[in-house]
Amino acid sequence: MNEDIAHKLREAAEAHRPDRARMLARLERGMAGPAVRHRARPFARSGIRVALAGFAAAGVLATGGLAVAAIVTGPSPSPSATVTTPATPSPAVGSPRPTPTRPTPVAPPPATTPGSSHPTPPTTSPSPTADETRNGPLSSAGSLDSRSTIYWTQSNLTLKTTQPLTSLTIEIRIVQTGAVKNTGTWQTLPNDDFTVTVQEADGALVYRWVLKPGVTVPAASHEFAAQFNNGTAARTAGGDGYRVDAQGPGGAASVRGGFVPTR
Repeated sequence: MNEDIAHKLREAAEAHRPDRARMLARLERGMAGPAVRHRARPFARSGIRVALAGFAAAGVLATGGLAVAAIVTGPSPSPSATVTTPATPSPAVGSPRPTPTRPTPVAPPPATTPGSSHPTPPTTSPSPTADETRNGPLSSAGSLDSRSTIYWTQSNLTLKTTQPLTSLTIEIRIVQTGAVKNTGTWQTLPNDDFTVTVQEADGALVYRWVLKPGVTVPAASHEFAAQFNNGTAARTAGGDGYRVDAQGPGGAASVRGGFVPTR
């Protein structure tokens, strides 16, 4: 009879499906606080009931121990943490994007002379008035030849006369910067008609044409030119100038002026 009971107990134990959640809850309550004692129900003193109860308890304990061992040895479930990433707001379709603006360029302040609070005016070649470049039968114009460079310059003088001239003196003055050197002269009138000299005087290189006695300059347009080296430093014609003194049938006439670039 004991073998039959044991067989039934084994079948009951194999067919038993433990409530895992309830067992885990019991384990958690057991770990959290003191064990709670339950009153044992009074069992009948008959041998059969005592034996059945003992075998049943043994089967339940064996099955429960296996389940607990499986739960303890198995991987404990880890709660999955949910991380919420704030969504980056996307610009609405059709919304205008800000357009970068370029800063407005600011013009630099004008240059000032050291020790002075007033702006230094730009250097320009003197512009002779109409009264200075025209007088009587004479009219004149000074210019820098287009073939001039930073190392070499040719200053041109165009002289027009509406009457023949029996006396003529032309003087071209080039400011001496310390490196100006004469390289020659030329004119459209015959060389033998003039006495030409070049010399330094009063801080300038002076070119002079003097009409020889007995020679007459015809009424026409004539060219005179002074050529010189500038040196290695750049220079301007701001201080350069010319003067013409002539004598004709109508009397004496004089003109003067400066040299302006032709390009």
